[in-house]
Parts: sequence; structure tokens; C-alpha cells
Amino acid sequence: MPTQIQQIARRTPIVLNALNVVVWACCSLPAAAQFQAQSQSPGAADAATAIPVAVPSAAQGLAVGLAVQPTLPQRPDLGVADTVRQQQPTSLRERKLPVPSQFQRFVQESTGQLLAHFGAELFDNPQAYAADAAAPAPAEYVLGQGDEVRIQIWGAVDYAGSQTLDRNGQISLPKIGTLNLSGVQVKDLETTLRKHVATVFNNVTLNASLGKLRGITVYVVGQAQQPGTYNLSSLSTLVNAVFASGGPGINGSMRSIQLKRAGKTVTTLDLYDFIAQGDKSKDTALQPGDVIMIPPVGPRMALTGATDHGAIYELKPGTTIQNLLALGGGVPALASTQKALIESIGSDPQAPRQVQDIALAGAGLAQTLKDGDVLTLLPISHAFGNAVTLQGNVAQPLRHKWMPRMRISDVIPDREALLTPDYYKRKNQLVQAIDQSKDIKEAGSRINERVRSMVDQINWDYAVIERLNTIELRTDLIPFNLGKAVIQKDPAHNLPLQAGDVITILSSTDVRLPLARQSRLVRIEGEVAAPGVYQALPGETLPQLIARVGGLASQAYLYGTEFTRESVRKQQQQNLDTVIRRLEAQAQSANATLTANLTGDRATQASTMQQQQMAQQRAQIDKLKAMRSQGRVSLELDPEKITATNALGELPNLPLEDGDAILVPSLPAFVSAAGSVNNENVMIYKAGRTVGEVIKSAGLTEDAEASEAFVLRADGSVLSRRAAGFFSSFDSTKVMPGDTVIVPAKVDRESGYNFLVRALKDWTQIFSNLGIGAAAIKTLKN
Repeated sequence: MPTQIQQIARRTPIVLNALNVVVWACCSLPAAAQFQAQSQSPGAADAATAIPVAVPSAAQGLAVGLAVQPTLPQRPDLGVADTVRQQQPTSLRERKLPVPSQFQRFVQESTGQLLAHFGAELFDNPQAYAADAAAPAPAEYVLGQGDEVRIQIWGAVDYAGSQTLDRNGQISLPKIGTLNLSGVQVKDLETTLRKHVATVFNNVTLNASLGKLRGITVYVVGQAQQPGTYNLSSLSTLVNAVFASGGPGINGSMRSIQLKRAGKTVTTLDLYDFIAQGDKSKDTALQPGDVIMIPPVGPRMALTGATDHGAIYELKPGTTIQNLLALGGGVPALASTQKALIESIGSDPQAPRQVQDIALAGAGLAQTLKDGDVLTLLPISHAFGNAVTLQGNVAQPLRHKWMPRMRISDVIPDREALLTPDYYKRKNQLVQAIDQSKDIKEAGSRINERVRSMVDQINWDYAVIERLNTIELRTDLIPFNLGKAVIQKDPAHNLPLQAGDVITILSSTDVRLPLARQSRLVRIEGEVAAPGVYQALPGETLPQLIARVGGLASQAYLYGTEFTRESVRKQQQQNLDTVIRRLEAQAQSANATLTANLTGDRATQASTMQQQQMAQQRAQIDKLKAMRSQGRVSLELDPEKITATNALGELPNLPLEDGDAILVPSLPAFVSAAGSVNNENVMIYKAGRTVGEVIKSAGLTEDAEASEAFVLRADGSVLSRRAAGFFSSFDSTKVMPGDTVIVPAKVDRESGYNFLVRALKDWTQIFSNLGIGAAAIKTLKN
């Protein structure tokens, strides 16, 4: 007797969907499984009203139940699989994954993979395999009710028109009568019509062709994805109908699909032949009333591992491993032929499963597969039995064939083997960059950067061999001197190689070299004998390099030499970035405090002014962000001691680094005044002129803070009144050509400009510690 739940299910699918929610949301998994078994048991519902219940896996059960809305109508145009997809969470619906079969779950528990059924993806788009109704009918096409025939007759009688076969397969022609065309093939159509017309008229010419074709109704039953009645084109075949129904369901056979006509089996289709080989020999044209029967699936096995065709396969009696692998093109090239694994279910279901090792050759390929088998293909070994690998800073990183008595010099025969493949590419790009540059002068000024980027410096003192220790199964590192091995062919370093060795060549970017062995490119410009980019010798100092390139020119102003260093620039920029972050924090804190302390009318009045001040502060900080440190190092030269004969002797013996830049200017004729002065301009340099005289000539503004005045010297150093002390001779200090006297403004009123000064405490911090030039004073004021 049907249960009460099943009786309700007959009346409305919606109730069953709602009950599904309750079962999966509130019941344990065993109870839900029991409910499924009862709802699908024989006699639960007749064939016309049975409602299949799809039971998800335990992990999906609650999510599937909660995803179903109790009032969701079940669309009659959707089959079981689509109904299940509607009930699944969005992530599953989008992927169109049906509920896994019991065998799929079994394989997943064994392998950790949820394998699809072989060929199932082809049914995701059923219309892709629909018959083309616009295609011409084949010569063997049989006419029937609903087919349209286009006829032209002229001669003794004239007629042009279209006739549709009625339910008796007949058409009626004027002055000729009724003609029966049912069962006539297209190739015989004109002959048949001529015979009928000839019984009435002589001396007539006739042409006939097919017009619109009829539709035929067929039935898909059994374990189909979407069983039901289908109205298809009369050109459709068995394959078209199978795809129109969505193919076999998860428990339907793909290998024994039957076409029944008038109670007899016309043909049996194996979809594997069609999918894997394109064989349609068992495909047959459909006729009205045909029944396509998809029986339950036969024995199944799983293929996984080193293959692109891992899936669940249906077996035919006597299917061998070779037959199965042939469906995917044979034994995969990346699968080991020496060993594969078969997990089998024994004849006793209570006994544990067995694992068998086989070879994918000979008797192994001829082994017959059984229901429940899981075949795992193992990958080939990634080891090379006769190869030596060269990698790193080399011309051709690749594997070389190992030979007996092979040594390092056989793999790296000369220096050119260490020239990286992108060397010439970089070189060509540099030429293109020069061609595209708007300022060719700016492109000769970056020569040191270009040269440095063209080739990585080789570490000639160290390279390494990685060798597998087969006894302890670990990797041993065998270092050697690359220069002695490649250039000198020293047997102590030109080591013998073994199969499987990996030789790694390092550059200066991989391991930092000692200073003495590093390449140091230094740019010298200005008033020197031969400006250019030079490679400094190991331990070479600033005065030594200038002397090596020919010394100073006659107009050289050694005191104003600008010496910049990349490492200093990076540190100064880091300091500048730190200061900017601190300024931003202070500004935010100050504004927040002011806002909190102002209330009522006072807050309203101060709001506009506060916003203006905040805007000024942000503007000043943004200007400071746009500035970049120069990396200048003050040489701290004594101008009184520099003479034409001992000029280079006064330079510090500073060892040079890669990226250093030296600019020796010509003797300037001016000194400058900046800041809170009336005449913010340059003035002619006069020997003996003092700081006080420059300030007096420039004139102070009302907001000038004379006590905070300082001099930015031509050599990059800073001399301030505050540092000199109250009783100092700051005003009497002699200025040198190129010096800039700066008088800051008072910080009484909180403008953006003064906020910056107050926050930094001292202008000298900006110029000496942060590496900003004298031009910054105008930028910050504006």
C-alpha cells in the first residue's frame, strides 16, 4: 500500500518538494534515505504520475533542502535532472552537475575525485545534435502524413502548387484526382506522380520536390535524463532523439539504447561507438510512433590517474583494458607502461577489496575488466637517465645529453656560453629607446643605467652542482670555481659530471659579491678633462678617478662639486617619506583636537577658517610628497685651502660605489637670497662679502625670523645661526660663489607653510637630512 506521503505526492509535485525540504532539513541521513527508498519503490506511483526524488550526498543534503522554496512550482518542460538542478545550491546549478550516482560516490571515496560519466558532457547542449530541418531530404526518405509536396505540371494540363499529405497519405490534384503518396521514397516521387497523371493526360511534363517536412512524434522511456514524448523533425534519427532527451540519466545505459517499432527492436545503439569513433552504423531514421528505450546501466568501472580521460565507463561483456583505453586514443604517453593499479571488488561483498599491479602491455592490456573496478594509471618518472641540466645565468638553460667522462667544460665550453639570451634583446631595446627619446642628451646621461641593465655580472668564484645522493636520498651541493673550470680548465674545478646533475650558474643579483669584485659604474660630468661613465677600479677613490680621467678643467669650481650616491639617496628618500607620514599624522591629530574643543557658535565660526587651514596643510604636504631626495653627500671642503696646484689633494679619499655621480661645476658669479626677504634674487658675488651683507642687501620682510637664518653652502653643507650660537660670527661669515642665504618666516600664524616649518622644527633638517635642494623653499612657499 502506498504511504500517506506517496499519496500526497501523486496529487502535487509541490507538496513533495516541500516535504523534501522538511526531510533534508530536519531528518537524519538514514531517515532521508529510507524516505527515498519508499517513494521510489514499485507500486508507489504509476508510470504517468511517479515523481522521482533525487537524494544528494550527505554533505549536500542539508544545503540542497534549504535551497528549495516550498512554493517553487515544478516546470513540466524540465526533466528529472533539471528539476534536481533547480533544487541545488546556486554553485551547483551554475555548473549543471547532476546528483552523483552511488557508483560515483563509491569512486570518490576511493580516489578523492568525483568523476563524470564518459561522454556525459556532450548532453549539456542537446540542440547541438538536432536534425537540420532545412537540409534536403535523403533519397530514401519516406513520405507520410504532413509532408508538403511542390508540383509543377505543364503540357496537356497546367498546374503549379503545393499539396500536403493528409492523414491517409493522399493528395488531390485538380482535373487529375486523388493520388496516394504514403510510403513513397523521395527518389521515386516524380516517377510515381507521372504514372498517376499519365492515366488521365498524355504529353505532360512534371517536376516535383519536397517542401515543408512533417514532424514526427516519438517516445523516450526508461532511464533517460528527460523521458517523455518528443515532436521531432521527420529527418531525425535515433541519435537526434537521444540527445533531444538529454541522454541517459546517471543510471541509464549509453551502450544498449534500443529503438522499438511496432513491438519489435529495430536497432540497438552503442553511444560509445558514436562518441569515440563517429560510428553511426547502428543509427536509424525515426518514424512516427517509435519508442526509444534506455535500459538501466550495465557494469561500470572507473579510470583515473595519469590520463586526460578519467571518467566512469560502462562495460560490455569481455571489455579489456586495451578496449577501454582505445576510447581515449590508447595508452597515454605520460602514463607508465610498467605499472598500473586495479582495485577490484571480490565475489564476496563482505570481503575487502583487492589491489592488483599490472603492466600496460601484453597480458596486462588483455585483462578483462569487471563491474566495480577502479583502474589507476601511474605517471611516468620525471627523472632523466642520461641528462645533465644547465641553469641560471647562462646563454641556453637546457638539458644536455650525458656522456661518460663528461666535465663542466663540456657543458660550458667558453665565456659566451654565459651570455644570457636576453642580452641582445636588451641591447636592441636600448637603441629603440634612444630613437624614441625626445631628448637625446637625457638618453647619453643614463648610459650607466643602460650598461648595468644589459648584462648581469657573473659570479666567477662560485657555481654549484646539485647531485642526488642515491644512498641517502638527499641532494648534495658540490661548489666549484667557475672561472678556473671554464677559463683555466683546472681539473680541480672542472669536475666530472654524473647523469642527473644540475649545474647552477649564479650572478651578482643572486649572491652579493665582495666590493672588490663588484662592477662600479661612476658618472663624471662638468669641468673635468674627459666627462663620461667610467668603471671604477677596485678600491679606487674619488680623487684617483678624477686624476685617471685627466684631472680638472681650467674653469672647475671644486668647492661646489656635487657628489651624489644612490645608497644615500635611498636613505634620504626613506627619511623624507617618514617625515611626510609624521606630518600627516600631526595634522590630523591637531585638527581633531581643535574640532573637539570647539562647541556651539564658536565652532561654527571657526569651522570655515579651520577648513582653509586644513586645505593649506594638505597642499603643502602634497608638495613635499612631490619632491625627491637627491642623494647628495657634502664633501666638506675648506675653500681657503683649495688652490690650483693642490685641488685634487683637498678632495676626501672616498672609495667609490656603483651608481656614484660627480658633477664639477664651473665657477659661478652669483650668490642667492631666499625666504622672507624683500629681494629674493641672485646677486653678484664679491670676494669677502659676508652673510650679514647679503641679508642686508636682500632686506627682511615683517614676518622674517632672522634668528633662524642659515646658509646652504655650494658644497651641500648647511651653516645656521642657531648652530653657530649666540656669540658666533654667523653674520661675518664669508659667502662663497653658489651659496644661498635663507631666512625662514615666523611661525606665529598657522598657515600651511608655517605649519610645515613648525612641525619639522628646523629648516636645516629639510635641507641637510632630507636631501632637498634650495629650490624647494620657493615650492613650499607658493
